[in-house]
Amino acid sequence: MENIKSNLVKVLIPGYRMHSQLFNNVIDGISVEDTKQRINGRTNHVLWMVGNLVNCRYWLANALGLSEKDPNDALFADAKALDESFNYPQLDELKLEWHKISPILFNKLCNLTDEELLRNFSMGMGTPFIEENYLNAVGMCVDREEYLMGQLALMRRILGYDAMKYNLDANINY
Repeated sequence: MENIKSNLVKVLIPGYRMHSQLFNNVIDGISVEDTKQRINGRTNHVLWMVGNLVNCRYWLANALGLSEKDPNDALFADAKALDESFNYPQLDELKLEWHKISPILFNKLCNLTDEELLRNFSMGMGTPFIEENYLNAVGMCVDREEYLMGQLALMRRILGYDAMKYNLDANINY
């Protein structure tokens, strides 16, 4: 495994890396027309889900002190609800942003210490059984990504695409 300073974050890195890998697979081949499809007018569309995935990584990067900013933050910050009047960025733009922030955030995660991860960090959730610290913020982001990946995989099938593949890209090392 990578040179990771914190034993605590080692548990979360495999999920983070798997999401880095699956991102390309889950959006592979989706047409421009299908990126804005909503099922029965009730679901979020692919562009909103992908934008939220990217925004989640930028949010975590910022929470951990990195200065990189999501250029689409106004559309997705705080999991802002889908608004069909918004002009969402296309998949290729979101893919570039994903692969821009992901290695930077990965490097930050690998260099965090246990002490840094256990520092208080308010996520604003107010859930009595979740200690609000940086470690749980990382865990919640990985969980959010998992949720969105599942939603996107389901949308692939509903829209008539093949199931998401689990093939890996050796060039993605973050």
